[in-house]
Amino acid sequence: MHAAQQGDPRAIAILVSGSHEHVKRFARTLCATPEDAEDAAQEALIILYRKIGTLRAAAALASWMFQIVRNECIRRTRLTLHKPASTAMSEPSAEDAALARLEIERIVKAVASLPAEQRAVVVLRDIQGLSGAATADALGVSRAAMKSRLHRGRETLHSRLTAPTNTTSHDDAEDAGR
Repeated sequence: MHAAQQGDPRAIAILVSGSHEHVKRFARTLCATPEDAEDAAQEALIILYRKIGTLRAAAALASWMFQIVRNECIRRTRLTLHKPASTAMSEPSAEDAALARLEIERIVKAVASLPAEQRAVVVLRDIQGLSGAATADALGVSRAAMKSRLHRGRETLHSRLTAPTNTTSHDDAEDAGR
């Protein structure tokens, strides 16, 4: 990592190639289409290549990369929303696609709102797919601490994602007034 930050092309190549599958996997969970996911992953790796020297801490690499992918997926989703809808039968309806993108954005926001310790372990373990030992090593904590943080992070995500919304229908408001 240090050599990559100093501009060593070989170290950068190793870092980029080692990150590519994790970045692509994460992009597939966020982007609306496989093509957008591939493009978002490529964009993230290009930015990594160009700006690795500006990264202050090696531990921040994963969150930095996932932030880039997230932003690129959201940007691509916004572009898609502004394009005229296609009438092809195999594509989901505009409403279904919009709902799927909103759900993805809701999940991304929930992950982003986790406390830093929980977010880091959830991203490394559940999104990047690292093993428990690799996650603990990357975070510099014991496996027990990693498991505890992961459990708390998952519980927090679950509660935020399953909490009822504060919207009520017109009928519910009328029923409450009776």
